[in-house]
Amino acid sequence: MAGSVFLLLLAGTLLCGLLFHTVSHNEAGDRTHTRRPNFIIILADDIGWGDLGANQQAGQSTSQTPHLDLMAQQGMRLTDFHSPASTCSPSRAALLTGRHGLRNGVTHNFAVGSVGGLPLSETTLAEILHQGGYYTAMIGKWHLGHNGPYSPTNRGFDYYLGIPYSNDMGCTDLPGYDLPSCPPCYPGPQILHNRERGQPFLLYVALAHMHVPLSPPSYAPHPSEGGVYAASLREMDGLVGAIKNASDASDKENTLIWFTGDNGPWEQKCQYAGSVGPFLGKWQTSRGGGSAKRTTWEGGHRVPTVSYWPGRVPANSTSSALLSGLDIFPTLLSLAGVNPPSDRRYDGIDATDVLLHGKETGNEFLFHPNSGAAGKYGDLQTVRLGRHKAFYITGAAEACGGSKGTQELHDPPMIFDLSGDKGEETPLDPTTEEYKEVDERVRRWREALLYDIATDQSVSTADYATDQSAAPCCDPRHTACRCLTLG
Repeated sequence: MAGSVFLLLLAGTLLCGLLFHTVSHNEAGDRTHTRRPNFIIILADDIGWGDLGANQQAGQSTSQTPHLDLMAQQGMRLTDFHSPASTCSPSRAALLTGRHGLRNGVTHNFAVGSVGGLPLSETTLAEILHQGGYYTAMIGKWHLGHNGPYSPTNRGFDYYLGIPYSNDMGCTDLPGYDLPSCPPCYPGPQILHNRERGQPFLLYVALAHMHVPLSPPSYAPHPSEGGVYAASLREMDGLVGAIKNASDASDKENTLIWFTGDNGPWEQKCQYAGSVGPFLGKWQTSRGGGSAKRTTWEGGHRVPTVSYWPGRVPANSTSSALLSGLDIFPTLLSLAGVNPPSDRRYDGIDATDVLLHGKETGNEFLFHPNSGAAGKYGDLQTVRLGRHKAFYITGAAEACGGSKGTQELHDPPMIFDLSGDKGEETPLDPTTEEYKEVDERVRRWREALLYDIATDQSVSTADYATDQSAAPCCDPRHTACRCLTLG
């Protein structure tokens, strides 16, 4: 984690340079010319919906996220926003391609020794924006393939500095502790030369927080302040604040910042896991097991999300539009005036009207894929339709204490009404007219999407083979990976 803090601080330095030259270049030109916006995507790891102070109800514990709370006050808080999957690699692949894992091929996590990654047949958001004239940079956790052509600089990013996968994987000694100092990695000449061009930019910051191991500042947190997790959350919030401050000081009227998460908290880690808020998955937890990360219960995929763009995104606004990380891809391309490749099918929607015009026109439905707790990887086992949510398969990830729930098939599906049952405790009675109407609509949407994927000629297949020679930068003489080894 000490290395991840260095990476995120560097993100602020890089951002300052990008913004400075973008602004100075454009101020020297015609100020009436409409500039294309800059984009900053900040993706937190294993963060809970309830970790965001602005999502907490009155009377709850003190907020540990003052910078994000301020960003929500000055922008828009999206309360019904979902990660595309509830584990790392599938969620990130969907965000960068705008396609479900059953289309882009990434249905579960890549390993330390993975020889492949996000299939090379897939086109990323960074590639499209780069081809459209954007400068693209990434800082932080990749987890979409680190071997050869799968690294970020081969997938559309002009610049990359980060870690290849989760911070508990690969070369560590005692995870998160006693890591040797990392040689400074200064921005290379390509960064300095590119600044002169005054291009709009995409900066993708994939935080290592709040994934374990947690490594808060060296001072011991006071017990009343919430312990190690709270201290780490405050540290993460400070990093987000540093990025926002750099943007605000330079080009805030032309920069969209979008903060969200890759999935919910890792409940198995007990006091080192975040809060799901009211989304407790009670039906499952009453039968054993956890209902957050790696599951399709709300705690696994409903994530804290804030959109900030002064003068464009309405300040102090809240939207309950049904949105997903799949929607980031088409929304940013729309705002940039760039079209995606026409030879493939996509799953996200353009959320511009939600962000800029206060409309509630989100997704009519969302599909939640299995990410490891029950069933086959990638299966679209749960469907969200309006306020209703239908489960065809239920199962649990390992909970704190080690309990696991058994997989259960539901045909007809088990349906909850989230408007009055956020904790997913009591399913609808299958004999009611409400249930029958929702069941019919859910089946129709599910069958339509499965048919669409089955007839999609652009479906990719990921190579999940492993070979330990593909593990990056592991030198048995050292206890940690070096920061200059990834291309």
